[in-house]
Amino acid sequence: MTKILGISGSLRKGSYNTALLNAAASLMPEGATLEVGSIKGIPLYDGDVEAMGYPEAAAVLKAKFIAADGVLLVTPEYNNGIPGVFKNAIDWLSRPPAEAGKVFGGKPLAVIGASPGGFGTILSQDAWLPVLRTLGTRTWFGGRLMVSRAHQLIGPTGELTDDKLKAQLRDFLKGFADFVNS
Repeated sequence: MTKILGISGSLRKGSYNTALLNAAASLMPEGATLEVGSIKGIPLYDGDVEAMGYPEAAAVLKAKFIAADGVLLVTPEYNNGIPGVFKNAIDWLSRPPAEAGKVFGGKPLAVIGASPGGFGTILSQDAWLPVLRTLGTRTWFGGRLMVSRAHQLIGPTGELTDDKLKAQLRDFLKGFADFVNS
């Protein structure tokens, strides 16, 4: 069984990205599962905080990241870039530097995202690429999913209301699961 960890980069209760992640968990291909991880509760990175001990919320996410066969980042786009809270969580997972290879080295990783804007999350997804390369992940480029006008495709309780989007997400997940297993 292929185990994927999915992480939403939004803390907002009504997040389109969290809704997309939750939908992904229910649309995984046969032979694969998706566990939803959270960045909630991870403090701002501070070397002084790290010196006092690794934060529990970061430790929980880090353990899930290490245990997963692959990781799906579901990223919002804030001001044409990566959300600070999401980058902060990944920065914590890379600490201490001696453990970064164990966490990220060769880890299959994919990025998707949703936005109410017309361009989806193309700039945020692109901004993740140098970060993921630096961390040594094995990023999947076989598919892209940038959900634009998410407010028209995701209902008020977080359900995907568009069959075309469901099919695109299902196809993306199948491709990523195949990549993880390759």
